[in-house]
Order: sequence, then C-alpha cells, then structure tokens
Amino acid sequence: MAKRVAVIGAGVSGLSSIKCCLDEDLEPTCFERTNDIGGLWKFTTTVRSVTKRPDFSETGQWDVVTETEGKQEQAVFDAVMVCTGHYPNPRLPLESFPGIHKFKGQILHSQEYKSPEGFQGKRVLVIGLGNTAGDVAVELSRTAAQVLLSTRTGAWVLHRSSDGGYPFNMVITRRCLNFITQVLPSRVLNWIQQRQLNKRFNHENYGLSITKGKIPKFIVNDELPTCILCGTVTMKTGVKEFTETSALFEDGTVEENIDIMIFATGYTFSFPFLEEPLKSLSTKKIFLYKQVFPSNLERATLALIGFISLKGSILAGTELQARWATRVFKGLCRIPPSQKLMAEATKKEQLIERGVMKDTSEDKLEFIQYLDDLAACIGAKPSVPLLFLKDPRLAWEVFFGPCTPYQYRLVGPGKWDGARNAILTQWDRTLKPLKTRIVPDSTKPASMSHYLKVWGAPLLLASLVLICKPSLCLKPVRDHLQHRISPYLMRIW
Repeated sequence: MAKRVAVIGAGVSGLSSIKCCLDEDLEPTCFERTNDIGGLWKFTTTVRSVTKRPDFSETGQWDVVTETEGKQEQAVFDAVMVCTGHYPNPRLPLESFPGIHKFKGQILHSQEYKSPEGFQGKRVLVIGLGNTAGDVAVELSRTAAQVLLSTRTGAWVLHRSSDGGYPFNMVITRRCLNFITQVLPSRVLNWIQQRQLNKRFNHENYGLSITKGKIPKFIVNDELPTCILCGTVTMKTGVKEFTETSALFEDGTVEENIDIMIFATGYTFSFPFLEEPLKSLSTKKIFLYKQVFPSNLERATLALIGFISLKGSILAGTELQARWATRVFKGLCRIPPSQKLMAEATKKEQLIERGVMKDTSEDKLEFIQYLDDLAACIGAKPSVPLLFLKDPRLAWEVFFGPCTPYQYRLVGPGKWDGARNAILTQWDRTLKPLKTRIVPDSTKPASMSHYLKVWGAPLLLASLVLICKPSLCLKPVRDHLQHRISPYLMRIW
C-alpha cells in the first residue's frame, strides 16, 4: 500500500511536492486554505494541527486535523510536507521607528499594495530596498506626486538582461563562474563585481551604494535607475523619526507633507499548526538539516519545502528538495540520526551566541552549490569530468552554459532521456520568441565565442593536465634543455 503524504499548501512548492510524491508512487493529499490552484485538491481547507501519533517513534505517522467550512476532520498520514511559503505573515517593525504613532497619514505593508490607483497626487514614502520596494516605487512614480525610497543599507541593482541582451540569470548561473568564485579570494571577487555593476551606472551617484559595514544585497529592477535620474523617485537614508506629517532622516534632512507610508520590510514565517518544541525549532534555519528536515525528529517524516533564499530560481531548489524528501520518506535515502544533528546545531548556535562564528543561516544560498548538495544525496548530481570523457559536447554546455534543472535529470533517480537534448538546445528555445523579424545574415568575422568553441576544450584539457601532472609535462622540456644550460641552473629548476 502506498504511503499517504499530507502536502500543506498548493503554491509552487506544494505543486512540486505533489509531482515528486507521484513520481515515487506515494499518495499525496494537498490542503489549500484558499480557493485557488492546488494538488489532489482540498480547497478552502485550513490545517489546524499536525501532531505526532502515540507510536511515532516506531511508525513516524502524524495526526492531521483540518477544517472546512466550520467542520473539522482528522486523518492519519505517513509523512507531511509543509509548503506554506515564505510570505504568510507581513513584518511591520513599527516599534523601530520613533514617533510612528504620531503619524496621521496612511500606513501600509507592501502586501496590502495592489495597484497605483488611489495614489494620484500623493507624496509616498517607501521604506526598505528589496525587490518589492523597488517595484512598488517604480510603479507609483507614474501616478504619485513624489516617491521617496528610504534605505539604511543600499543595494546593487541588477538588470534582467546582461551584455548582449541575454537573460541575466542564465548568463550568471554557470558552473564555470561558480568554480571561479570558489577559487578567487573574496576581495578580488568583490572588486570585479563592483566594477562590473558600476559600468552601467555609478551606484554612488544614484544614492544606491552599499553602506560601509553592511552586507551587500542585490535587487533586480530595470527601471529604478531611470526613475531616480528623472527625479520621480528620490533616494533617502534610513528614517530617524516621524512626526504627524513628516519624516526626519539619518542624514538630517526632513521631508514634509507625507501622505502614505509603505513598509516593504519583508515577512516572517511560522507554523501555527505544529506542536512545541517542533514549532519553534522549525523557524530556526540552523536547526533544519539542509534547510529541509527538523533536527529533533527521531523519524524523518516531516519536511519543510521552499523555506530557502537562493541566488537563483527557487523553483529549481524546491523541486530538488521535494525529490530528496520523498526518497527519504520511502527509506531510499537516509539522513544522520537526530541526536547527532541536534548536537551539531546546538554547538553551532552556542558559537554564534558567543560571537565565535558568524550566523549565515539567513543569507542567500549559493544556487549551484546548494542544488549540487541535494542532488548528490539522491545520486542525481552530474559529474563534469566524466562527461568530458564520455560526451565532450554535453560537458561543454553543462560547465560553460546555464545551470538549468535539466542537469539534474541526466543521471540517477528521475533520469530523463530528453535532458541531453534539452540542455544542448536551451539557448535556441530562449531566443526563438525574440526572432520575429529575420534579417538576411551578412558575412561576419569569426566571433570570440567561435574561437572559444574551437579552442576552449583543448586549452581546458591542457590546463588540467598541467595542473594535475606538471612533472610529466615538463620532463621532455627539461631533457631537451639539459645540455644547453649550466648544471647550476638545472639544479635550481
């Protein structure tokens, strides 16, 4: 009999989890509190509690209590996948802003903002500088009288298209670049990154440069620099204090007659349906094994899917999380004992509290490294050196091309026969929608990419040989020259 899995939430993480359950011959039931898209759907159903059964240490089963239109039901599940997302609870830190309760204007969280209608002629202050804050500020700049954008940290602004007009995420998410970031010192990387990002526009001139001592952060916005240049968006430092109608900023400037404030200050996530201590522990990423399994469960039958911040597509991350979790449920993959996981997490927490170690649990995860880590757990991580021996053309695209989820369908469980062709033709599919006007091709000189394709593989192979076997390569040279240079120099060599 197939194991029954409760999938809580029918967003992107929930849909991935349902698909992965079906792939592993599990029986998923999806609970979604809204009336929108879901899985094996139980619409407008709220999960009230998820508790361990009395025999949990032997069976790993859970009692799940749900409520639909005032009627409660209880069911037993062999496993639970929590996919409620990062954004259920708006974070509104009003206590951090002195005088906020004196303010007579309207106060909103960005979650409440739906459209620019109703903001005509208003002076709007947007607090925060993440992706949402940038999008809200740009959209309001077309209707509001003035938009002020307040940030304490600044941000590097990325564009959706890179050099040559190619999608930025496809250009930047490559194994070759990931390899370089692991080899080069962080100072060198930061210097290269800053020079590259300031080529398009100088962030300091636009009031967007990172405050000294703050962790660099990145947002994606094509229009924000233009809005700042045109004056429809004005950058401001952090807010020091509010009055009834104005805001005093940390640089001493004052902005009067503010009508509306929009807090784009993020979200907090919680799991009100879980029991303690699991509920509190699950909100601490340091106690989540590979950001998925709570460390204190003696049976790994509850997984948190999608509670990650990635430097890349979260969809690819949630799918691999779900693929791994479902195989753990079936006993095909194993994780370390809970006692070991709890001891390691507790020790790390203590070191962080003492200031010995930096807390990186809330930082964005490196996309390729995290996906490779999960893929290795299920045996789906591609081996680039092996590919270079077996299929050089594919290996070239895997290493130098975009790291797309197809790469994790080349080998292992869930292998797809079409993955190779999908990787080799992904640029064709990306550019096809753009080619609505075809111009007859003229004779062009060979491009740099052409020379890279011709000579790249031989040069790469030669470099690897030199790195791995330097003595083997240099011996013939030494033998040839030993009669032409002095014995003293030969000893030095």
